[in-house]
Amino acid sequence: TNPATGEILASVPKLGATETRRAIDGAAEAFPEWSRRLAHDRANILRKWFDLLMENQADLAAIMTAEQGKFFTEAKGEIAYAASFIEWFSEEARRTYGEIIPSHKEDARILVTHEPVGVTAAITPWNFPAAMIARKAGAALSVGCTMVVKPASATPLTALAMAALAERAGVPAGVLSVVTGSAGEIGGELTSNPKVGKVSFTGSTETGKKLMEQSASTLKRLSLELGGNAPFLVFEDADLDAAVEGAVASKFRNSGQTCVCTNRFLVQDQIYDAFAEKLTKAVKKLKVGNGMEDGVDQGPLINQDAVETVKAHIEDAVEKGARIVHGGKPHALGGTFFEPTVLVDVPATARIAREETFGPVAALFRFTGEAEAIAMANDTEFGLAAYAYTQDLARAFRVSAALDYGIVGMNVGLISTAIAPFGGRKESGFGREGSRHGVSDYLDIKYTLMGGLG
Repeated sequence: TNPATGEILASVPKLGATETRRAIDGAAEAFPEWSRRLAHDRANILRKWFDLLMENQADLAAIMTAEQGKFFTEAKGEIAYAASFIEWFSEEARRTYGEIIPSHKEDARILVTHEPVGVTAAITPWNFPAAMIARKAGAALSVGCTMVVKPASATPLTALAMAALAERAGVPAGVLSVVTGSAGEIGGELTSNPKVGKVSFTGSTETGKKLMEQSASTLKRLSLELGGNAPFLVFEDADLDAAVEGAVASKFRNSGQTCVCTNRFLVQDQIYDAFAEKLTKAVKKLKVGNGMEDGVDQGPLINQDAVETVKAHIEDAVEKGARIVHGGKPHALGGTFFEPTVLVDVPATARIAREETFGPVAALFRFTGEAEAIAMANDTEFGLAAYAYTQDLARAFRVSAALDYGIVGMNVGLISTAIAPFGGRKESGFGREGSRHGVSDYLDIKYTLMGGLG
């Protein structure tokens, strides 16, 4: 369904445990041959997949905008971002180096090698329907694993289109499968089937915990990229224009529906009013509309439940003393469109201080000094991403070290790239995607003692 218009775009198969088991069996059958292929051959296939993704960037972006809602230029950016992971991991395929360790015996050698874990599974969200698949599948396939993907029910078309291009690029049958349908049935099979060696999930902390419980009986390896409550610290010595630019990029990208979106703006008291004024001025310029229309900066929210969550967070904050200086209600366009919103004087007791809003609401809190800012920023069970703006180099290093987060954007509002490790700590999960570390969770370490060499 198109969230901008309510139009039904297509229907996809509603598959369940039986079909998922069949896909897992196919992945298990394909694994021996795929894992034996030269890294050079796998790299070439992935590189061809990258080329096809970029050649079809506009068409894939149109599909994404139609089913997910983000505006077309942003969707094109996601396709390029997704493709960059396939390109990166096509190159990493050649670099899973082993070790030779000085032996404890004169007639022996210690060898350490890395081997693919086997069949893997990916369960991906609707907010980045291409990138989340590419981060997982690129890493898995590059080192010789096979993968079964369960895309979000709201955005299956992007996943299916990507899989079709992978097949066209030469990915063999069974190496990459997409299973659409019941999240409960498919997820249950992926986490309980003993043939699956690893599950990678991006989504809510609640669901991540459930998947972890379900995977316990077979001790599956897990990568979990879960919820966030990202703080954005603005110190008195910050470049306010740069901070506002970073704030808009961090908060309103994808209509505020990303796991690394700023959820709390922590602004030093001396520059609080000036920052609020500049931010409000910038937010007023954002154009809301159908993502296929020219000049649109913000599309709809994914569904009505998302609208209700945003409304509830705003109402709660206002009841507890916050003021709305811009927006604050569903957009006049109707449907699931929502006004870009700025709240000031938000108290620490507001729900928005504790819960991830996943919508276009900038909530501004005050702090007086650095120690208080760090304490406020870390006062959450989440630990995915954090941001800070300061022109004091010593403070930048102190703050980065003190923030209890897996990712820190210092004087920058956009942090994601294929060449850096993406992931969190605490209840934001564990494991890393992207960079050379991204393949680690798809590899087993084998130690071989070669004796009798004297």
